[in-house]
Amino acid sequence: MKPLSILLVSLSSVLILGFAPASAADPRPNIIVIMADDMGFSDIGCYGGEIQTPHLDGMASEGL
Repeated sequence: MKPLSILLVSLSSVLILGFAPASAADPRPNIIVIMADDMGFSDIGCYGGEIQTPHLDGMASEGL
């Protein structure tokens, strides 16, 4: 990875984690961002892909 890319990823993760809810009783929804390089929408099992992705399939079935 290039140093600028590492810096941008680090800063964005710090910003995202900085705004995390303070308590577990917060009624706001949980949001998960998954970043992948060179991945198509049909590469995940829940979208008809050939690769077994049970955890992602479970999150997709329970999500909105």
